[in-house]
Amino acid sequence: MISLGTIILAATLLASSAQAACSTNLLIDDYSKYSSNSNSLGAYTSDDGSCTTFKADVANKKVTFNANANCYFYTTFPDPCEKASTDGYNGLTFSIKAPAGGSSLRVEIQTSTTCSATAAAKSYYFTVSGLTGNTQTVTIPFTQWAGANAASVKSFVFEDFSNTSGTWEIGQTSLVCGAASSGSSSIIVTSTTKASASISSSTQTSSTQASSTKTISSASVSSSTNSSSALVSSTLSTVIRSSTTSRVSVSASTTNSAASGTCTDLLIDDWSSQSRLTFLFYNAMLQPSSDDGTMKSVVVANNHVTLTRKDASSYFYSMLGCTSATNKYGGIGLTIKAAAGTTLQIELQTSASCDSSNPTSNVLSSTQLGWTFSDTEKYYTIPFSKFSGLDTGHVTAIVFSNFNKVVNFGPLAFYCGTTGSAYPVPSSSQPVVPTSTVPATAGPNAFVIDAFANADSNALGFYHGGDDATTYKISDGKITFTMKGNSDLSWYTQVSGSCSDFTANDNGYLHIAYTGSAAFSVALQQHNPTCNEKVAPYPQTWDDVEAGRYANSAKTDIYIPMTHFNIDRKKAIGFAFKGFYTSATTTVSKIELVKTVPSGFLVPSKLDTAPLYFACTRPNSFAFAIDDGDPALAQQVLQAVNAANIKVTFFTVGAPLLDSSNNLSNVYTEMLGKGHQIAYHSYTHPPMEGLPDYAAIDSELTQDIAAVQKTLNTKSKYFRPPFGTEGARVRERLASVIPDSKFVEWSVDVEDYLWALSSTPEKQLDAFKRDIGKGGNLVVMHYLYPTTVQYLPQFIALAKATGKQLMRVDQCMQDPEAPPL
Repeated sequence: MISLGTIILAATLLASSAQAACSTNLLIDDYSKYSSNSNSLGAYTSDDGSCTTFKADVANKKVTFNANANCYFYTTFPDPCEKASTDGYNGLTFSIKAPAGGSSLRVEIQTSTTCSATAAAKSYYFTVSGLTGNTQTVTIPFTQWAGANAASVKSFVFEDFSNTSGTWEIGQTSLVCGAASSGSSSIIVTSTTKASASISSSTQTSSTQASSTKTISSASVSSSTNSSSALVSSTLSTVIRSSTTSRVSVSASTTNSAASGTCTDLLIDDWSSQSRLTFLFYNAMLQPSSDDGTMKSVVVANNHVTLTRKDASSYFYSMLGCTSATNKYGGIGLTIKAAAGTTLQIELQTSASCDSSNPTSNVLSSTQLGWTFSDTEKYYTIPFSKFSGLDTGHVTAIVFSNFNKVVNFGPLAFYCGTTGSAYPVPSSSQPVVPTSTVPATAGPNAFVIDAFANADSNALGFYHGGDDATTYKISDGKITFTMKGNSDLSWYTQVSGSCSDFTANDNGYLHIAYTGSAAFSVALQQHNPTCNEKVAPYPQTWDDVEAGRYANSAKTDIYIPMTHFNIDRKKAIGFAFKGFYTSATTTVSKIELVKTVPSGFLVPSKLDTAPLYFACTRPNSFAFAIDDGDPALAQQVLQAVNAANIKVTFFTVGAPLLDSSNNLSNVYTEMLGKGHQIAYHSYTHPPMEGLPDYAAIDSELTQDIAAVQKTLNTKSKYFRPPFGTEGARVRERLASVIPDSKFVEWSVDVEDYLWALSSTPEKQLDAFKRDIGKGGNLVVMHYLYPTTVQYLPQFIALAKATGKQLMRVDQCMQDPEAPPL
């Protein structure tokens, strides 16, 4: 996932991140025609008289001016727009000399959905800070204006100049061509995004705000660092931090949690997943929440978030949707664990109209609230009565700032009445007790698979071990698992060095002697058709069951019928313990095959699981399955696949589809129109097998389905789990919610999460070549990163060079409902 915050950018980054339809940079303005309000493209440019002594220096190809609080300057493109990304341009570059002393300015891009669109363009903002007083070259990738449509650019605006006492100079301004290369001095660049009315080519100013948003101001929190997610909603909220103000935009809606006369605590955030907070940037109310990259780290685990400050300017906010708390909620409460001597500041923001441009900021310190810390978790309240004159009818945001040490927050919620209590951390449900059983059978064989006598091998002499050696310990003939709720980790014990025909044991049972938690999955893995671990995929697939469903009433023994592992048991590799979804420990003393079950043990019926695919089933086929990314890069993805004349599959997260500001629904509508497949990828992108119960898993599935249906008017049988995390529960629920569903993983991984933002992004190509060299034919990649998208044409060329036919996932799975090839 992207870690947003202060980013060091240079022009060399841009030189490797776009498709090369152009060959050189496109000059927008060298100011030689400024006297006639014309730029080098013949389009309108002006400062509308907003700046002091604004003039063009034609000889030196720059403009000079003294800024004031209202100063701005803009340049437009010839009607109807500039199709920048379509033409291979991937950013804006210009030279600048600012007054010395760490000056900053904001650069605005205005884009529309299409060049022919009649609706007002939307504005997106990027703050450039850390200017030194020397002449510097600033290069801003389009991807940093999160949500902007670089295929339909209307204008750029330079504004919010921080220094009003010295002279500013802006030099020649150009669009950066991906095929061109130039150097620049690196400077610190940070970004923010929000919706705004567009400027006209003559007089309307860029600072005009759209009526659907409002700005929250606070002089009490300061920071020179700004950033935002590619998926943050401009109509819900965006936080903008500058050296003098703190501003937040929210939608004009009022949230009430309960019917008149009743009250239940209103959850703001239960920190349910890292993804929802630091990838989608939403809280539990599906309102924006972020640190804007000001923290050193934001780590979510076990329904808590740990905030580690970077410096004195670090802050964290959560939008509240203009909640009406009057006569209902007495305040906001949360548990906090922090070291003795910790202090912080709490800011509540309100607005009587919910869309005012000047909401009220109400600030108290932790000391003023009477908070003290002792490195133990305690419950703390933020009583509204402590804030003099607080408008409790329109509470729009809470901001935490001025941290002097690391803090750990538990669930954050409005509490009813005058006293609160800690919002309960969602607890994982116990495995569901079977409601139906099947008759016991008797198999021919009984033998021990693992008695944990050796560190690296089991009783059969084959490998045993896990993904993370720190999560399990073997001693005294037992293994103890402490997975800490990380459902993505597994432990394995093999029954063969290659393929083992286990069908002779079909009437027998896998017996696991254990103590502790049975909240995990047990899988039997199947080898690939050639029984060659050097061929991808390896394993070919597996089937899972919930361990707890097969436990006896004493919670000491698990008996699983071998026939409940719905794979080709003639090619068995071994068993895996996986999908641990609680923090409780599990200790296992024996894994063995037994002939039958003890008298009185009720064998549960098998629950259907959605089949698990790592590869295409159609001979000689290859499929690109692409997960959600940055909307600003989507057009480049479409250009690449259209140029290659192939169809691909996009797995999409539901919640951002409902956020109209990020343009994702329009992007995917266009993709559907081009014949590409849209499939499911959860609603808020959590590791779903780690969710506490069936209801939480169902919610992620059903809300994703509903969002895709509402915004794109389509449906699918195909699902890819966030992070690839799978287990029995999520596969069982998928099979129940979507009959005949397909659980799609991958056999070709470009490893963009490892290399895309590294100093060696070309290793993505190496990873792709490695996996297709093993026979992999089903891709996972994200369009989150410019380098990944840049390499997509090469990925496609490499795939075509294998001689395989490229197609959608449903086509490569030989789905009879898929479009014909």
